Amino acid sequence: MENLIFSLQATIPVFLLMVIGYVFKRIKLFDAAFVARMNRFVFLVALPLLLFRDLATEDFSAVWDGTYVLFCGIVTLCSIALASACSLVIANKAERGEFVQVAYRSSAAVLGIAFITNIYGNSGMAPLMIIGTVPLYNIFAVVVLMVTAQDPSGSKTLTKTIKGIFTNPILLGVAGGFLWSVLHLPYPVILEKTVNNLAGLATPLGLMAMGGSLSFESISEVWKPAVAATFMKLVGWVVIFLPLAVHLGFRDSKLVAVLVMLGSASTVSCFVMAINMHHKGDLTAATVMLTTLCSAFTLTFWLFLLKSMSWI
Repeated sequence: MENLIFSLQATIPVFLLMVIGYVFKRIKLFDAAFVARMNRFVFLVALPLLLFRDLATEDFSAVWDGTYVLFCGIVTLCSIALASACSLVIANKAERGEFVQVAYRSSAAVLGIAFITNIYGNSGMAPLMIIGTVPLYNIFAVVVLMVTAQDPSGSKTLTKTIKGIFTNPILLGVAGGFLWSVLHLPYPVILEKTVNNLAGLATPLGLMAMGGSLSFESISEVWKPAVAATFMKLVGWVVIFLPLAVHLGFRDSKLVAVLVMLGSASTVSCFVMAINMHHKGDLTAATVMLTTLCSAFTLTFWLFLLKSMSWI
């Protein structure tokens, strides 16, 4: 019972904020434009500052784990390859690209940091997981969606997206915190309090914006591949790769970060990217919705299992 309570305490507050965001949208307190601006604020300001804060005062030489970063990167590549192979059974070429993206691309930053912070009080090893995964998420999303697009837009889109990868605010936050720590730059109280205030907005606003982005439309025509992608995203990768993480000795926040990487909901940005790269987006929207709803139960179960085995 103690392990179950631990798991529920870790997951329910996270998903309640998502439910609140959805309710606020239904009662018109949030509208689509406000949710979009909130998502943009979290992505550009609050989340990068949260990552910066947790790394800037950390002894990076003590927390760096090259094996862990490499593991996250290799597992991400494997999941992309497996999802691509499974997508070949889908007749519609454009839907294959959407399927692959939502089947491998987790909400690593928002949900990962939310869970780890809720359990351990800081972002823990989430920044290292982000270093190993987020660049690959973006690069391969571009490649997959471009190859399968109904109306490919050519090198301009590729150039723009490559530029976007290197100017990704989340990665810049990680890089800034890393350099601040390595260079031992001063961290005065005024700066600390200002950063803390803005960083504290990342989790609640990000989760409410995610809830406000949920839509139940257009699921009927794509429910079969959406259900398949949801199963792969929330169960398949965890079953395949989490035992390997345990075998390699990853524990506590490292293991929770791996769990989120493998088994959290598909990120809402999948839909934005699919639409902007000439895909219909119905399969993406349906899968994001299903994974977000179902992950409340699957992540609670996986956390309960890890806690019962004394791995976290």
